[in-house]
Amino acid sequence: MTDLLFRGGRVFTGSTPSPASPSVSLPAPDFAEAVLVRDGRITAVGAEADVAGQARPGHETVDLGGRLLTPAFTDAHIHPIQAGLERAKCDLSEVFGLAAYIEQIAVYAGAHPDKTWIDGGGWDMAAFPGGLPHRTQIDFLDRPVYLIQRDHHAAWVNGRALEIAGVTAETPDPADGRIERDPDGTPSGVLHEGAMDLVGLLTPRPSAADVDAALMDAQSHLFSLGITGWQDAIVGSYAGSDDHFPAYLSAAGSGRLRARVVGALWWDRARGAEQIEEMAERRAQAKGLFSAGSVKIMQDGIAENFTAAVIEPYCDCGPDQRGLSYVDPELLNGYVAELDRQGFQVHFHAIGERAVREALDALEGTAPGNRHHIAHLQIVEPSDVPRFARLGVTANLQPLWATHHLQMDELCIPYLGEERSSWQYPFADLVRTGARLCAGSDWPVSSADPLQGMHVAVNRTEPGGSVHADYPTAQTPFLPGQSLDLATVMTAYTAGSAWINGDDEAGVIAEGNRADLVVLDRDPYALPAKEIWTTQVAMTFTAGDLVYERGV
Repeated sequence: MTDLLFRGGRVFTGSTPSPASPSVSLPAPDFAEAVLVRDGRITAVGAEADVAGQARPGHETVDLGGRLLTPAFTDAHIHPIQAGLERAKCDLSEVFGLAAYIEQIAVYAGAHPDKTWIDGGGWDMAAFPGGLPHRTQIDFLDRPVYLIQRDHHAAWVNGRALEIAGVTAETPDPADGRIERDPDGTPSGVLHEGAMDLVGLLTPRPSAADVDAALMDAQSHLFSLGITGWQDAIVGSYAGSDDHFPAYLSAAGSGRLRARVVGALWWDRARGAEQIEEMAERRAQAKGLFSAGSVKIMQDGIAENFTAAVIEPYCDCGPDQRGLSYVDPELLNGYVAELDRQGFQVHFHAIGERAVREALDALEGTAPGNRHHIAHLQIVEPSDVPRFARLGVTANLQPLWATHHLQMDELCIPYLGEERSSWQYPFADLVRTGARLCAGSDWPVSSADPLQGMHVAVNRTEPGGSVHADYPTAQTPFLPGQSLDLATVMTAYTAGSAWINGDDEAGVIAEGNRADLVVLDRDPYALPAKEIWTTQVAMTFTAGDLVYERGV
Protein backbone atom coordinates (compact mmCIF):
# COMPACT_ATOMS: atom_id res chain seq x y z
CA MET A 1 0.00 0.00 0.00
CA THR A 2 1.05 3.59 -0.64
CA ASP A 3 2.23 5.49 2.43
CA LEU A 4 -0.17 8.17 3.66
CA LEU A 5 1.34 11.33 5.16
CA PHE A 6 -0.75 13.79 7.16
CA ARG A 7 0.93 17.17 7.49
CA GLY A 8 0.26 20.91 7.62
CA GLY A 9 -1.85 21.13 10.77
CA ARG A 10 -2.02 19.95 14.34
CA VAL A 11 -2.43 16.37 15.51
CA PHE A 12 -4.31 15.65 18.72
CA THR A 13 -2.66 12.36 19.61
CA GLY A 14 -5.07 11.45 22.40
CA SER A 15 -2.20 10.49 24.67
CA THR A 16 -3.24 13.09 27.22
CA PRO A 17 -2.62 12.89 30.94
CA SER A 18 -5.35 11.81 33.33
CA PRO A 19 -8.56 13.62 32.28
CA ALA A 20 -8.74 17.05 33.84
CA SER A 21 -11.46 19.61 34.45
CA PRO A 22 -10.60 23.29 33.99
CA SER A 23 -10.13 23.63 37.75
CA VAL A 24 -7.47 20.91 37.89
CA SER A 25 -3.95 21.94 36.90
CA LEU A 26 -2.41 19.18 34.76
CA PRO A 27 -0.10 19.22 31.72
CA ALA A 28 -1.55 20.30 28.38
CA PRO A 29 -2.66 17.63 25.87
CA ASP A 30 -0.08 16.16 23.54
CA PHE A 31 -0.03 17.58 19.99
CA ALA A 32 2.15 16.53 17.07
CA GLU A 33 2.74 17.99 13.60
CA ALA A 34 2.51 14.99 11.29
CA VAL A 35 1.54 11.32 11.06
CA LEU A 36 2.68 8.62 8.65
CA VAL A 37 0.48 5.60 7.88
CA ARG A 38 1.72 2.41 6.25
CA ASP A 39 -0.29 -0.78 5.64
CA GLY A 40 -3.16 0.47 7.79
CA ARG A 41 -0.92 1.22 10.79
CA ILE A 42 0.61 4.37 12.21
CA THR A 43 4.36 4.17 11.67
CA ALA A 44 5.50 7.64 12.75
CA VAL A 45 4.17 10.54 14.80
CA GLY A 46 5.96 13.77 15.62
CA ALA A 47 7.61 16.78 14.04
CA GLU A 48 6.79 17.23 10.36
CA ALA A 49 10.36 17.14 9.14
CA ASP A 50 11.10 13.90 10.99
CA VAL A 51 7.90 12.15 9.93
CA ALA A 52 7.99 13.30 6.28
CA GLY A 53 11.54 12.01 5.97
CA GLN A 54 10.31 8.47 6.67
CA ALA A 55 7.72 8.44 3.88
CA ARG A 56 8.49 6.15 0.95
CA PRO A 57 8.66 7.47 -2.62
CA GLY A 58 5.25 7.85 -4.22
CA HIS A 59 3.49 8.45 -0.92
CA GLU A 60 0.13 10.23 -0.77
CA THR A 61 -0.13 13.44 1.24
CA VAL A 62 -3.16 14.78 3.08
CA ASP A 63 -2.53 18.49 3.57
CA LEU A 64 -4.35 19.40 6.77
CA GLY A 65 -4.18 23.07 5.86
CA GLY A 66 -4.33 24.16 9.49
CA ARG A 67 -7.05 21.68 10.35
CA LEU A 68 -6.90 19.11 13.16
CA LEU A 69 -6.17 15.40 12.87
CA THR A 70 -7.54 13.32 15.74
CA PRO A 71 -8.06 9.65 16.55
CA ALA A 72 -11.37 8.42 15.19
CA PHE A 73 -14.25 8.48 17.64
CA THR A 74 -15.92 5.52 19.33
CA ASP A 75 -19.49 5.80 20.60
CA ALA A 76 -19.78 3.87 23.86
CA HIS A 77 -23.60 3.86 24.04
CA ILE A 78 -25.68 3.95 20.87
CA HIS A 79 -28.57 2.22 19.05
CA PRO A 80 -27.63 2.53 15.36
CA ILE A 81 -29.90 -0.09 13.81
CA GLN A 82 -32.91 1.30 15.64
CA ALA A 83 -31.88 4.74 14.43
CA GLY A 84 -31.57 3.51 10.87
CA LEU A 85 -35.00 1.90 11.03
CA GLU A 86 -36.57 5.06 12.43
CA ARG A 87 -34.96 7.18 9.71
CA ALA A 88 -36.85 5.02 7.20
CA LYS A 89 -40.19 5.34 9.02
CA CYS A 90 -42.26 8.26 10.31
CA ASP A 91 -39.34 10.27 11.67
CA LEU A 92 -40.27 13.14 14.00
CA SER A 93 -36.75 13.80 15.29
CA GLU A 94 -36.06 16.77 12.99
CA VAL A 95 -39.17 18.76 13.93
CA PHE A 96 -40.60 20.01 17.23
CA GLY A 97 -44.08 20.77 18.56
CA LEU A 98 -47.53 19.26 18.23
CA ALA A 99 -48.44 21.07 15.01
CA ALA A 100 -45.19 19.99 13.34
CA TYR A 101 -45.66 16.41 14.54
CA ILE A 102 -49.23 16.23 13.22
CA GLU A 103 -48.13 17.62 9.87
CA GLN A 104 -45.26 15.14 9.62
CA ILE A 105 -47.49 12.20 10.56
CA ALA A 106 -50.15 13.22 8.05
CA VAL A 107 -47.61 13.65 5.25
CA TYR A 108 -46.04 10.28 6.01
CA ALA A 109 -49.42 8.53 6.14
CA GLY A 110 -50.45 10.12 2.85
CA ALA A 111 -47.22 9.01 1.20
CA HIS A 112 -47.65 5.43 2.45
CA PRO A 113 -51.30 4.48 1.91
CA ASP A 114 -50.37 0.79 1.79
CA LYS A 115 -48.91 0.68 5.31
CA THR A 116 -51.22 -1.03 7.79
CA TRP A 117 -49.51 0.73 10.73
CA ILE A 118 -48.02 4.19 10.99
CA ASP A 119 -44.92 3.65 13.12
CA GLY A 120 -41.73 5.52 13.80
CA GLY A 121 -40.67 7.91 16.51
CA GLY A 122 -38.60 10.86 17.65
CA TRP A 123 -41.17 13.00 19.49
CA ASP A 124 -39.98 15.10 22.43
CA MET A 125 -41.78 15.07 25.78
CA ALA A 126 -41.03 18.79 26.13
CA ALA A 127 -43.45 19.52 23.29
CA PHE A 128 -46.45 18.58 25.44
CA PRO A 129 -47.89 19.87 28.73
CA GLY A 130 -46.59 17.62 31.47
CA GLY A 131 -44.61 15.73 28.82
CA LEU A 132 -47.67 13.75 27.71
CA PRO A 133 -49.31 13.66 24.27
CA HIS A 134 -52.80 12.14 23.92
CA ARG A 135 -54.33 9.48 21.71
CA THR A 136 -57.00 11.90 20.42
CA GLN A 137 -54.32 14.06 18.79
CA ILE A 138 -53.61 11.24 16.33
CA ASP A 139 -57.06 9.69 16.15
CA PHE A 140 -57.55 11.48 12.82
CA LEU A 141 -55.94 8.37 11.32
CA ASP A 142 -58.06 5.24 11.06
CA ARG A 143 -54.90 3.13 10.96
CA PRO A 144 -53.12 2.20 14.19
CA VAL A 145 -50.27 4.55 15.16
CA TYR A 146 -47.23 3.63 17.29
CA LEU A 147 -44.60 6.34 17.75
CA ILE A 148 -41.66 5.86 20.09
CA GLN A 149 -40.60 8.80 22.24
CA ARG A 150 -37.19 10.30 21.47
CA ASP A 151 -35.79 8.80 24.70
CA HIS A 152 -37.24 5.36 23.83
CA HIS A 153 -38.90 5.10 27.23
CA ALA A 154 -42.48 5.66 26.07
CA ALA A 155 -44.74 5.31 23.05
CA TRP A 156 -47.57 7.52 21.74
CA VAL A 157 -50.44 5.49 20.31
CA ASN A 158 -53.88 6.25 18.99
CA GLY A 159 -57.22 4.74 19.90
CA ARG A 160 -57.12 2.29 17.01
CA ALA A 161 -53.80 0.85 18.23
CA LEU A 162 -55.16 0.47 21.78
CA GLU A 163 -58.26 -1.24 20.40
CA ILE A 164 -56.25 -3.74 18.35
CA ALA A 165 -54.06 -4.50 21.39
CA GLY A 166 -57.07 -4.88 23.68
CA VAL A 167 -55.69 -2.29 26.11
CA THR A 168 -58.57 -0.88 28.16
CA ALA A 169 -59.25 0.71 31.52
CA GLU A 170 -59.19 -2.80 33.00
CA THR A 171 -55.71 -3.63 31.66
CA PRO A 172 -53.23 -3.71 34.58
CA ASP A 173 -49.90 -1.96 34.45
CA PRO A 174 -47.00 -4.36 33.81
CA ALA A 175 -44.45 -4.71 36.59
CA ASP A 176 -41.85 -2.73 34.65
CA GLY A 177 -44.02 -0.03 33.13
CA ARG A 178 -47.12 2.15 33.29
CA ILE A 179 -50.16 2.87 31.14
CA GLU A 180 -50.92 6.59 31.27
CA ARG A 181 -54.65 7.07 31.92
CA ASP A 182 -57.39 9.69 31.75
CA PRO A 183 -59.22 10.49 35.02
CA ASP A 184 -61.78 7.75 34.31
CA GLY A 185 -59.05 5.14 33.85
CA THR A 186 -59.19 5.03 30.05
CA PRO A 187 -55.70 4.68 28.51
CA SER A 188 -54.69 8.15 27.34
CA GLY A 189 -52.36 7.02 24.58
CA VAL A 190 -48.95 7.01 26.30
CA LEU A 191 -47.30 3.73 27.28
CA HIS A 192 -44.26 3.94 29.54
CA GLU A 193 -41.35 1.47 29.64
CA GLY A 194 -42.48 -2.18 29.70
CA ALA A 195 -46.04 -1.15 28.79
CA MET A 196 -44.74 -0.24 25.33
CA ASP A 197 -44.74 -3.93 24.43
CA LEU A 198 -48.52 -4.12 24.82
CA VAL A 199 -48.78 -2.41 21.44
CA GLY A 200 -45.22 -2.42 20.09
CA LEU A 201 -45.06 -6.19 19.66
CA LEU A 202 -48.06 -6.00 17.33
CA THR A 203 -46.45 -3.60 14.86
CA PRO A 204 -45.19 -5.04 11.55
CA ARG A 205 -41.77 -6.64 11.90
CA PRO A 206 -39.00 -5.25 9.67
CA SER A 207 -37.59 -7.81 7.27
CA ALA A 208 -33.98 -8.96 7.41
CA ALA A 209 -33.36 -6.75 4.37
CA ASP A 210 -34.87 -3.76 6.19
CA VAL A 211 -32.63 -4.30 9.19
CA ASP A 212 -29.55 -4.74 7.03
CA ALA A 213 -30.33 -1.54 5.14
CA ALA A 214 -30.78 0.28 8.45
CA LEU A 215 -27.38 -0.94 9.67
CA MET A 216 -25.65 0.14 6.47
CA ASP A 217 -27.39 3.54 6.56
CA ALA A 218 -26.37 4.02 10.18
CA GLN A 219 -22.77 2.99 9.47
CA SER A 220 -22.51 5.55 6.67
CA HIS A 221 -23.99 8.26 8.87
CA LEU A 222 -21.61 7.46 11.73
CA PHE A 223 -18.60 7.46 9.41
CA SER A 224 -19.64 10.97 8.36
CA LEU A 225 -19.37 11.97 12.02
CA GLY A 226 -15.94 10.42 12.48
CA ILE A 227 -17.22 7.36 14.37
CA THR A 228 -15.49 4.12 13.39
CA GLY A 229 -16.51 1.97 16.36
CA TRP A 230 -19.40 1.71 18.75
CA GLN A 231 -21.09 -0.28 21.48
CA ASP A 232 -24.67 -1.13 20.54
CA ALA A 233 -26.35 -0.69 23.92
CA ILE A 234 -29.20 -3.15 23.30
CA VAL A 235 -28.72 -6.31 21.28
CA GLY A 236 -31.86 -8.30 21.97
CA SER A 237 -35.64 -7.85 21.91
CA TYR A 238 -36.79 -4.72 23.75
CA ALA A 239 -39.75 -2.26 23.63
CA GLY A 240 -41.22 -3.72 20.45
CA SER A 241 -37.84 -3.86 18.73
CA ASP A 242 -36.51 -7.13 17.36
CA ASP A 243 -33.16 -8.70 18.15
CA HIS A 244 -30.43 -7.32 15.88
CA PHE A 245 -27.80 -9.95 16.66
CA PRO A 246 -28.39 -11.80 13.34
CA ALA A 247 -27.95 -8.57 11.36
CA TYR A 248 -24.55 -7.93 12.91
CA LEU A 249 -23.46 -11.52 12.30
CA SER A 250 -24.46 -11.28 8.66
CA ALA A 251 -22.76 -7.92 8.08
CA ALA A 252 -19.60 -9.01 9.89
CA GLY A 253 -19.46 -12.31 8.01
CA SER A 254 -19.82 -10.65 4.60
CA GLY A 255 -17.35 -7.85 5.32
CA ARG A 256 -20.01 -5.14 4.95
CA LEU A 257 -19.50 -4.19 8.58
CA ARG A 258 -16.42 -1.97 8.49
CA ALA A 259 -16.78 -0.41 11.92
CA ARG A 260 -15.69 -2.25 15.06
CA VAL A 261 -18.77 -3.06 17.10
CA VAL A 262 -19.38 -4.50 20.54
CA GLY A 263 -22.92 -5.75 21.09
CA ALA A 264 -24.24 -5.31 24.64
CA LEU A 265 -26.53 -8.31 25.05
CA TRP A 266 -29.89 -7.33 26.53
CA TRP A 267 -30.63 -8.56 30.05
CA ASP A 268 -34.24 -9.76 29.99
CA ARG A 269 -35.80 -8.32 33.16
CA ALA A 270 -38.41 -11.09 33.26
CA ARG A 271 -35.75 -13.76 33.55
CA GLY A 272 -32.84 -14.58 35.84
CA ALA A 273 -29.39 -16.12 35.87
CA GLU A 274 -30.43 -18.91 33.48
CA GLN A 275 -29.97 -16.49 30.56
CA ILE A 276 -26.24 -16.13 31.22
CA GLU A 277 -25.50 -19.50 29.58
CA GLU A 278 -27.34 -18.33 26.46
CA MET A 279 -25.33 -15.11 26.48
CA ALA A 280 -22.11 -17.07 26.65
CA GLU A 281 -23.22 -19.02 23.57
CA ARG A 282 -23.97 -15.79 21.75
CA ARG A 283 -20.60 -14.36 22.70
CA ALA A 284 -18.96 -17.39 21.11
CA GLN A 285 -20.95 -16.92 17.88
CA ALA A 286 -19.78 -13.35 17.29
CA LYS A 287 -17.16 -12.95 14.57
CA GLY A 288 -15.08 -10.55 12.55
CA LEU A 289 -15.44 -6.92 13.59
CA PHE A 290 -18.46 -7.78 15.75
CA SER A 291 -17.99 -9.05 19.31
CA ALA A 292 -20.58 -9.61 22.04
CA GLY A 293 -18.78 -9.64 25.36
CA SER A 294 -20.92 -7.00 27.09
CA VAL A 295 -24.27 -7.34 28.87
CA LYS A 296 -26.69 -4.42 29.14
CA ILE A 297 -28.69 -4.13 32.35
CA MET A 298 -31.26 -1.34 32.45
CA GLN A 299 -31.69 -0.70 36.16
CA ASP A 300 -34.27 2.13 35.95
CA GLY A 301 -36.16 4.40 33.58
CA ILE A 302 -36.00 8.18 33.18
CA ALA A 303 -36.70 11.12 35.47
CA GLU A 304 -39.24 12.78 33.18
CA ASN A 305 -41.83 10.04 33.69
CA PHE A 306 -40.79 9.30 37.29
CA THR A 307 -39.42 5.83 36.49
CA ALA A 308 -35.82 6.79 37.30
CA ALA A 309 -34.98 5.19 40.65
CA VAL A 310 -34.39 7.89 43.29
CA ILE A 311 -33.67 7.69 47.02
CA GLU A 312 -36.12 10.31 48.27
CA PRO A 313 -39.54 10.71 46.61
CA TYR A 314 -40.02 13.01 43.65
CA CYS A 315 -41.40 16.42 44.64
CA ASP A 316 -45.18 16.85 44.40
CA CYS A 317 -45.66 13.23 43.33
CA GLY A 318 -46.71 11.54 46.55
CA PRO A 319 -44.69 9.93 49.34
CA ASP A 320 -44.23 6.61 47.55
CA GLN A 321 -43.07 7.82 44.14
CA ARG A 322 -39.41 6.80 44.08
CA GLY A 323 -39.28 5.33 40.58
CA LEU A 324 -38.53 1.77 39.60
CA SER A 325 -35.61 -0.60 40.13
CA TYR A 326 -36.13 -2.96 37.24
CA VAL A 327 -33.91 -5.68 38.68
CA ASP A 328 -34.27 -6.46 42.37
CA PRO A 329 -31.02 -5.16 43.93
CA GLU A 330 -30.40 -8.32 45.94
CA LEU A 331 -30.77 -10.49 42.85
CA LEU A 332 -28.75 -7.98 40.84
CA ASN A 333 -25.69 -8.52 42.99
CA GLY A 334 -25.67 -12.23 42.22
CA TYR A 335 -26.29 -11.75 38.51
CA VAL A 336 -23.44 -9.27 38.19
CA ALA A 337 -21.07 -11.47 40.18
CA GLU A 338 -21.74 -14.40 37.85
CA LEU A 339 -21.40 -12.27 34.70
CA ASP A 340 -18.11 -10.94 36.02
CA ARG A 341 -16.91 -14.46 36.86
CA GLN A 342 -17.59 -15.50 33.28
CA GLY A 343 -15.62 -12.56 31.91
CA PHE A 344 -18.51 -10.43 30.69
CA GLN A 345 -18.43 -6.69 30.79
CA VAL A 346 -21.52 -5.21 32.48
CA HIS A 347 -22.98 -2.09 30.86
CA PHE A 348 -25.53 -0.42 33.15
CA HIS A 349 -28.25 2.09 32.35
CA ALA A 350 -28.69 4.19 35.51
CA ILE A 351 -30.40 7.58 35.58
CA GLY A 352 -31.55 8.12 39.18
CA GLU A 353 -29.23 8.24 42.17
CA ARG A 354 -30.69 5.05 43.65
CA ALA A 355 -30.09 3.15 40.41
CA VAL A 356 -26.51 4.46 40.26
CA ARG A 357 -25.94 3.30 43.82
CA GLU A 358 -27.48 -0.11 43.13
CA ALA A 359 -25.22 -0.53 40.10
CA LEU A 360 -22.12 0.46 42.08
CA ASP A 361 -23.12 -1.87 44.91
CA ALA A 362 -23.46 -4.73 42.44
CA LEU A 363 -20.03 -3.96 40.99
CA GLU A 364 -18.28 -4.09 44.39
CA GLY A 365 -15.61 -6.77 44.22
CA THR A 366 -15.78 -7.29 40.45
CA ALA A 367 -12.71 -7.41 38.22
CA PRO A 368 -11.71 -4.00 36.81
CA GLY A 369 -10.19 -5.87 33.89
CA ASN A 370 -13.69 -6.63 32.62
CA ARG A 371 -14.13 -2.89 32.02
CA HIS A 372 -17.56 -2.43 33.56
CA HIS A 373 -19.31 0.89 32.97
CA ILE A 374 -22.41 2.83 33.98
CA ALA A 375 -24.13 4.99 31.38
CA HIS A 376 -26.15 8.20 31.65
CA LEU A 377 -25.49 9.15 35.29
CA GLN A 378 -28.02 11.93 35.33
CA ILE A 379 -28.19 12.05 39.13
CA VAL A 380 -25.32 10.84 41.32
CA GLU A 381 -25.46 11.28 45.09
CA PRO A 382 -22.15 13.04 45.97
CA SER A 383 -20.89 10.29 48.28
CA ASP A 384 -21.11 7.82 45.38
CA VAL A 385 -18.96 9.87 42.99
CA PRO A 386 -15.57 8.67 44.39
CA ARG A 387 -16.69 5.05 44.19
CA PHE A 388 -16.21 5.00 40.40
CA ALA A 389 -12.45 5.36 40.71
CA ARG A 390 -12.23 3.12 43.76
CA LEU A 391 -14.12 0.28 42.06
CA GLY A 392 -12.52 0.76 38.65
CA VAL A 393 -15.92 1.49 37.07
CA THR A 394 -15.95 3.73 34.00
CA ALA A 395 -18.37 6.66 33.81
CA ASN A 396 -20.12 6.54 30.43
CA LEU A 397 -21.21 10.12 29.65
CA GLN A 398 -23.92 11.35 27.30
CA PRO A 399 -22.86 15.01 27.40
CA LEU A 400 -25.60 16.43 25.16
CA TRP A 401 -28.15 16.12 27.97
CA ALA A 402 -26.29 18.39 30.42
CA THR A 403 -27.95 21.70 29.47
CA HIS A 404 -30.91 23.88 30.26
CA HIS A 405 -33.50 22.63 27.77
CA LEU A 406 -37.26 22.33 27.96
CA GLN A 407 -37.26 18.81 29.24
CA MET A 408 -34.72 19.64 31.93
CA ASP A 409 -36.32 22.87 33.13
CA GLU A 410 -39.96 21.81 32.99
CA LEU A 411 -39.99 18.05 33.51
CA CYS A 412 -36.91 17.36 35.68
CA ILE A 413 -35.81 20.19 37.96
CA PRO A 414 -39.27 20.94 39.44
CA TYR A 415 -39.70 17.29 40.46
CA LEU A 416 -36.14 16.60 41.57
CA GLY A 417 -35.87 19.56 43.93
CA GLU A 418 -33.02 22.03 44.35
CA GLU A 419 -30.47 19.81 46.09
CA ARG A 420 -30.95 16.74 43.92
CA SER A 421 -30.98 18.88 40.77
CA SER A 422 -27.49 20.07 41.71
CA TRP A 423 -26.23 16.46 41.54
CA GLN A 424 -26.92 16.13 37.81
CA TYR A 425 -24.25 15.11 35.30
CA PRO A 426 -21.28 15.57 37.68
CA PHE A 427 -18.63 15.26 34.99
CA ALA A 428 -15.93 17.37 36.65
CA ASP A 429 -16.48 15.77 40.05
CA LEU A 430 -15.98 12.34 38.49
CA VAL A 431 -12.72 13.53 36.95
CA ARG A 432 -11.52 15.18 40.15
CA THR A 433 -12.00 11.91 42.03
CA GLY A 434 -10.07 9.93 39.42
CA ALA A 435 -12.82 8.23 37.40
CA ARG A 436 -12.11 6.93 33.93
CA LEU A 437 -14.44 8.44 31.29
CA CYS A 438 -15.92 7.19 28.06
CA ALA A 439 -18.66 8.87 26.05
CA GLY A 440 -21.58 8.13 23.76
CA SER A 441 -24.69 9.63 22.25
CA ASP A 442 -27.58 7.21 22.81
CA TRP A 443 -28.55 7.97 19.19
CA PRO A 444 -31.39 8.15 18.10
CA VAL A 445 -32.32 9.57 21.52
CA SER A 446 -30.02 12.49 20.74
CA SER A 447 -27.62 13.48 17.96
CA ALA A 448 -24.81 11.05 17.26
CA ASP A 449 -22.38 13.92 16.53
CA PRO A 450 -19.48 13.71 19.03
CA LEU A 451 -18.50 17.32 18.39
CA GLN A 452 -21.90 18.50 19.55
CA GLY A 453 -21.42 16.45 22.72
CA MET A 454 -17.96 17.94 23.23
CA HIS A 455 -19.41 21.44 22.91
CA VAL A 456 -21.90 20.72 25.68
CA ALA A 457 -19.34 19.08 27.95
CA VAL A 458 -17.15 22.20 27.72
CA ASN A 459 -19.85 24.89 27.76
CA ARG A 460 -22.82 23.18 29.49
CA THR A 461 -25.05 25.04 27.00
CA GLU A 462 -27.04 23.96 23.94
CA PRO A 463 -25.04 23.86 20.71
CA GLY A 464 -26.27 26.05 17.89
CA GLY A 465 -28.69 24.35 15.54
CA SER A 466 -30.15 22.05 18.20
CA VAL A 467 -33.92 21.86 18.63
CA HIS A 468 -33.62 23.76 21.94
CA ALA A 469 -30.89 26.23 20.87
CA ASP A 470 -33.23 29.23 21.05
CA TYR A 471 -34.94 28.23 24.30
CA PRO A 472 -34.65 31.21 26.74
CA THR A 473 -32.17 29.53 29.09
CA ALA A 474 -30.40 27.35 26.51
CA GLN A 475 -27.28 29.53 26.58
CA THR A 476 -27.20 29.76 30.38
CA PRO A 477 -24.58 27.23 31.53
CA PHE A 478 -26.10 24.31 33.41
CA LEU A 479 -24.10 23.66 36.59
CA PRO A 480 -20.98 25.18 34.98
CA GLY A 481 -18.74 23.88 37.75
CA GLN A 482 -19.14 20.44 36.15
CA SER A 483 -17.74 21.45 32.76
CA LEU A 484 -14.73 19.71 31.21
CA ASP A 485 -11.91 21.01 29.05
CA LEU A 486 -11.92 20.02 25.39
CA ALA A 487 -8.96 17.64 25.64
CA THR A 488 -10.62 15.69 28.45
CA VAL A 489 -13.90 15.15 26.66
CA MET A 490 -12.21 14.46 23.31
CA THR A 491 -10.15 11.81 25.08
CA ALA A 492 -13.36 10.29 26.44
CA TYR A 493 -14.73 9.96 22.89
CA THR A 494 -11.43 8.52 21.57
CA ALA A 495 -9.15 6.65 23.96
CA GLY A 496 -11.80 6.24 26.67
CA SER A 497 -14.49 4.72 24.47
CA ALA A 498 -12.05 2.60 22.47
CA TRP A 499 -10.78 1.21 25.78
CA ILE A 500 -14.29 0.39 27.01
CA ASN A 501 -14.80 -1.57 23.78
CA GLY A 502 -11.64 -3.54 24.41
CA ASP A 503 -9.99 -1.98 21.36
CA ASP A 504 -6.48 -1.26 22.58
CA GLU A 505 -5.16 -0.51 19.09
CA ALA A 506 -7.33 2.57 18.56
CA GLY A 507 -8.20 5.83 20.29
CA VAL A 508 -4.62 7.12 20.45
CA ILE A 509 -2.38 8.24 17.58
CA ALA A 510 0.75 6.31 18.42
CA GLU A 511 3.23 4.18 16.50
CA GLY A 512 1.88 0.68 15.91
CA ASN A 513 -1.77 1.56 16.43
CA ARG A 514 -4.39 1.05 13.76
CA ALA A 515 -4.87 4.13 11.57
CA ASP A 516 -8.46 4.97 12.52
CA LEU A 517 -8.27 8.72 12.01
CA VAL A 518 -10.44 11.80 11.52
CA VAL A 519 -9.63 15.10 9.83
CA LEU A 520 -11.76 17.93 11.20
CA ASP A 521 -12.62 20.91 8.99
CA ARG A 522 -11.01 23.27 11.51
CA ASP A 523 -9.01 23.13 14.71
CA PRO A 524 -11.49 23.39 17.61
CA TYR A 525 -8.62 24.05 20.02
CA ALA A 526 -8.04 27.34 18.17
CA LEU A 527 -11.71 28.37 18.41
CA PRO A 528 -13.53 30.21 21.18
CA ALA A 529 -15.25 27.59 23.34
CA LYS A 530 -18.67 28.85 22.26
CA GLU A 531 -17.87 27.87 18.66
CA ILE A 532 -16.80 24.26 19.17
CA TRP A 533 -20.17 23.11 17.79
CA THR A 534 -19.34 24.61 14.37
CA THR A 535 -16.61 22.00 13.80
CA GLN A 536 -17.42 19.22 11.34
CA VAL A 537 -15.72 16.09 10.06
CA ALA A 538 -13.93 16.44 6.72
CA MET A 539 -12.48 12.92 6.33
CA THR A 540 -12.72 9.59 8.16
CA PHE A 541 -10.26 6.69 7.82
CA THR A 542 -10.49 3.12 9.11
CA ALA A 543 -7.19 1.22 9.08
CA GLY A 544 -5.87 3.83 6.68
CA ASP A 545 -8.78 3.48 4.21
CA LEU A 546 -10.84 6.56 3.44
CA VAL A 547 -14.47 5.71 4.29
CA TYR A 548 -15.90 9.23 4.30
CA GLU A 549 -14.98 12.54 2.68
CA ARG A 550 -17.19 15.57 3.08
CA GLY A 551 -18.67 16.78 -0.17
CA VAL A 552 -17.83 13.57 -2.04
